[in-house]
Amino acid sequence: MATTVTLPDGTVLPALGVGTWNMGDSTTRREEEIASLRYAIDHGVQVVDTAEMYGNGRSEILVGEAIAPMRKRVFLVSKVLPTNATAKAVAQSCRRSLKHLGTDWLDLYLLHWRGQVPLAETVEAFRTLQHEGLIRHWGVSNFDTDDMQDLQRCSGVGECAVNQVLYSLEHRGVEYDLLAADQQRQVVTMAYSPIGQGGALLANPALGQVAARHATSQGKATPAQVALAWVLRQPNMLAIPKAGTVEHMRLNLAAGELVLTEQDLAELDAAFAPPVRKEALAMI
Repeated sequence: MATTVTLPDGTVLPALGVGTWNMGDSTTRREEEIASLRYAIDHGVQVVDTAEMYGNGRSEILVGEAIAPMRKRVFLVSKVLPTNATAKAVAQSCRRSLKHLGTDWLDLYLLHWRGQVPLAETVEAFRTLQHEGLIRHWGVSNFDTDDMQDLQRCSGVGECAVNQVLYSLEHRGVEYDLLAADQQRQVVTMAYSPIGQGGALLANPALGQVAARHATSQGKATPAQVALAWVLRQPNMLAIPKAGTVEHMRLNLAAGELVLTEQDLAELDAAFAPPVRKEALAMI
């Protein structure tokens, strides 16, 4: 299992990060969510991912509060909406996100998905933000193979650091061509929702059968840990599952201890078939 990923400029990051979609929306869960993020950082997680869209900035505000005492240990990621992808609006969105997050810089700024604004305009806006020191790296999210080809036409080698996409056992379409193409370009793939959005994935009997053969330092392996370990086995892959409690975060971190066998992988392939043809990019 890959334990780190390397960005085009040589920056090395742990392959397990944390996502924050739907975090910051509940006052009753706020303290627990902050504790979970701080626990993750204290136990080696660096990448914390958020977006201006998440709760209309509430997620960014929560993340900012959580990481304030440990900002220099965090590789902070946020995303700009495609409706804000013009040169003027990107600059405004970035500064608004920085204010929400209580920081002077983003380590990575992503275009959340492709919209109507020409990619060349957005790329130039990202370059300007880099020149001003407001962002250190930039990338994209929910870009398929053809989108990445279009991006390549208006950006230099190594400029786009990351492509964040939906990837899990139940969404394997990117394996057909996108993962290999991004790796060839030295673009790190960041997997969001790697253990699914509900109970359907984790209720699959195959995950339970594989989990029953494994254990971690936290005890018997769980289906969620198997699903996460399966994503993390990929080279060039950075996974960002959400964990709103310290206990959930502890289990996610322990998933990195699992080494899936050939038998495990064969059983999971039988239950969740890999793609045999090009599929439309899945998004949520």
